[in-house]
Amino acid sequence: MDWSKIPDILAIASLACAFASILRHNRTPAHRLWLVGWSMIVLHFLGFMVVGLPGIIGTLGTMVGLVMLVGAGICFMWATVPSETGVSCRRMACVAYVTCSLYMTLASLPSAPGWAFDWSAVLIAVGPLAVAFHYRRYGQHALRWLTVGLHVALGAELMLLRRQTGGDPSLGVNAILFVIYLGCCFYFWYSHPDGTTGSIITIGGFLAWAMVFAVAPTLQYFLPNFHMESEVWNLPKYVVAIGMLLLLLEKQIERSQYLALHDDLTTLANRRLFQDRLDSAIERARRSGTSFALMQIDLDRFKEVNDNYGHHIGDRLLQHVGTMLTRRARRSDTVARTGGDEFCVILEEPSRRKDAEMVAESLMNMFAHPLVLAGTRIEVGASIGIAVYPDDAQDAHTLCIEADMRMYAVKQDRREVGSSDLREASIPMREPVAG
Repeated sequence: MDWSKIPDILAIASLACAFASILRHNRTPAHRLWLVGWSMIVLHFLGFMVVGLPGIIGTLGTMVGLVMLVGAGICFMWATVPSETGVSCRRMACVAYVTCSLYMTLASLPSAPGWAFDWSAVLIAVGPLAVAFHYRRYGQHALRWLTVGLHVALGAELMLLRRQTGGDPSLGVNAILFVIYLGCCFYFWYSHPDGTTGSIITIGGFLAWAMVFAVAPTLQYFLPNFHMESEVWNLPKYVVAIGMLLLLLEKQIERSQYLALHDDLTTLANRRLFQDRLDSAIERARRSGTSFALMQIDLDRFKEVNDNYGHHIGDRLLQHVGTMLTRRARRSDTVARTGGDEFCVILEEPSRRKDAEMVAESLMNMFAHPLVLAGTRIEVGASIGIAVYPDDAQDAHTLCIEADMRMYAVKQDRREVGSSDLREASIPMREPVAG
């Protein structure tokens, strides 16, 4: 038994536990596949511990070690596909895993007929191709055809290698592992074009991992007396693991930065980002001598919705309102959720008071119609206040106050009139504040 694998097992197992801990707080299909892949690497080392034992135990150890190494590579590739949860993607991964594992199983046996290797090579080439053609009507991702191309080339290479080496399957084993981990390199390079530190390290680690299966047999062939410690060949695994952990950290930092500027429920800009956009809009308007409008929107009867239907319906209502406002706004405008049921819209230049009133009227018409959320019919209106820069105010604070006061004036008028027809609600204009 090879006890030298114990440090590698402990190290990779610790990394797998780290991925499992992260997965508890960030459950995504990609991260789950990463965890499965590293768990397979642990089993790979466990299998290789008993490779030197005689009889069936050594054969099973070789088989488990090779099959788990193939499975880990397939999981890492699968995790980078945007639609990794789709049926076609699952079947492509399963076919690739089964066909490559069949060749590895044959290579682990003391003796296997040559025709079995040939048929296994044919299945490696044809299997993914058949899945791709079967699901061609659903559209194919570019990585799908990369998988097909790699496996077709691999199947042809395996047929050629068996005849050139007199039936020695070891080069075929290295060829399969080389293609799989080179595919991981290509997949990560395609799916992480941003060039962050984590992506660069991960891509470089997979490239080095793939090159191990090309460099090691080459050195053995040309320099049979040259000896390299197994720990050196295992270094790329740790490089990939470090790169993946950095990717998770980068994603978490990116997520934290996003949440610092956006509302988690509606994904709209939050108050902090709204204030920044408002200051920028004022600065642009001041330089160009133009105007823009600020709309303050407050939902009517929102508390009744929460009380009568529950907070989950209230949350859906806020999300629906955010979507409505975003669709009505232009790309240059800013839609923000600044409070519980309060929204703000910055109508960028050129935007006059008349333009803002037309937008407000269209929004009032939309809110006048009942909404159906989760099978529940909800009637909710909105009060809208408008302030225009520079007519009503020359700074952000005063502009917000003006829009807020006009919004509450609309709400007060509606209470006094007692009208339920939101389309007839007026939007009173206050006298401009002196600059």
